[in-house]
Amino acid sequence: MSKILEEARAYERAENAGISEEGRPIFHFSNPVGWMNDPNGFSEYRGEHHLFFQYHPYATRWGSVHWGHAKSKDFIKWEYLPAALAPDRSYDSSGVFSGSALEDEGQQLLIYTGVEERVLENGEKSIRQHQCIALGDGLDYKKHERNPVVSAAMLPKGSSMEDFRDPKIWKEDGKYYMVVGSRSADGSGQIALFCADSLDNWSFAGILDQSKNQIGKMWECPDFFSLDEKQVLMISFQEMEAEELEFHNGNNAAFLIGSYEKEGMRFTREKLQNVDYGLDFYAPQTMLTEDGRRIMIGWMQSWDNPMYPDTQSWSGIMSIPRELSLRDGRICQWPVHELEAYRRNLISYTGLCMEKERKLDGIRGRNIDLELVLRGKEYKNFKIKLAADERRYTEIIYDREAEILSFDRTYSGLRRDLLCTRSMRVKSKEDVLRLRILVDSYSVEIFVNNGEQAMSSLIYTPLDASEIRFSSSGRALMDIRKYEINSLLA
Repeated sequence: MSKILEEARAYERAENAGISEEGRPIFHFSNPVGWMNDPNGFSEYRGEHHLFFQYHPYATRWGSVHWGHAKSKDFIKWEYLPAALAPDRSYDSSGVFSGSALEDEGQQLLIYTGVEERVLENGEKSIRQHQCIALGDGLDYKKHERNPVVSAAMLPKGSSMEDFRDPKIWKEDGKYYMVVGSRSADGSGQIALFCADSLDNWSFAGILDQSKNQIGKMWECPDFFSLDEKQVLMISFQEMEAEELEFHNGNNAAFLIGSYEKEGMRFTREKLQNVDYGLDFYAPQTMLTEDGRRIMIGWMQSWDNPMYPDTQSWSGIMSIPRELSLRDGRICQWPVHELEAYRRNLISYTGLCMEKERKLDGIRGRNIDLELVLRGKEYKNFKIKLAADERRYTEIIYDREAEILSFDRTYSGLRRDLLCTRSMRVKSKEDVLRLRILVDSYSVEIFVNNGEQAMSSLIYTPLDASEIRFSSSGRALMDIRKYEINSLLA
């Protein structure tokens, strides 16, 4: 073990000894200490779910990037493990960036982007990103002696030597494959495909898809998988110009839905779909469970509009793991069913007539799973105020006539000039709107019409603000079911 990794693990042990569950998310993964961004290595190993993550243990801001590590049996309760990787080789001395993992011949295989920075003789800085491998037993890992195994020099002429990162690996018919984010000669994003018969002998297989300056610029954190009868290339892309309410300015994530010809390794894009419409969601990654489910998890944060908590020694929350499915040509996402085992104390109402603002007995809390069915065509808009007290609240607003659902955290207790509102187009089904809302301390995730759309955002309202209020302009009928979620008791 290198000195840098040993120091990170010693720091974790010392800091983790004082970790309090109070003030942390209850059923969402948060890093033990320091800073967390992209999920990495989301995969099965020896019957357990493993999650690695971009990690700077020493501060609550992005810094020297390590890989943190945790595992779970059910996607809800996570066991922290020692840091897995540190920037301790010349080829990754400026960071072990994002990557993936798989179980391979009894070992856990990690593949990641190593970042190397050098000052040239003329004084200019040279930055190179290349793909590296480490093998281990689920706890300790040894970097491959022939790292880096894939370099940007293998890309088509004109591709960026600097922006080449985030490999997602899989194995099929005894052969290894990986997709990697890159920047093409025109300066915009592309996804490169590589294949290998052995881990130290990779070859370039082609470009699966590219932006051509139409879907943002750099494409990061690719994932490539089949879902029902379709093939999906999932990307996270930067520097996007807003397209109505489908994509916002800056960083987004998208499903590119299409078909794949395996023999020729050619992907044909047929449809583009936003992954998440919220203020805080980026860099999602998926895994395939032993029972055949495709599960996705994402980082709840925004690079361009970051929210940093100032009252704790950690900064980073992952989304609830979500099962993906294809319905009527659209990818739907729904919280993993394992969450239902942690539901407690059901409170329900049926057929409530909503008009003026009101609170409902038993409907409150900051660690809850809320299911709501809204019926009618007489009301103009419907509002839910969450995490509320006498002066603070976060609001979900549905404008029925415009068919727009909005999230607004303007009055959530913020003291910085941050972007606070985001909206998406939502169609009710025969004048019925279905919402599932997960609130977990500092996060709000909204799932619309059985998962057809999702909207994820952070709120750092003090935790004692826990009231929920409903109002409607015009008559609306509402059914509601509220569960408390407590992973500490299950």
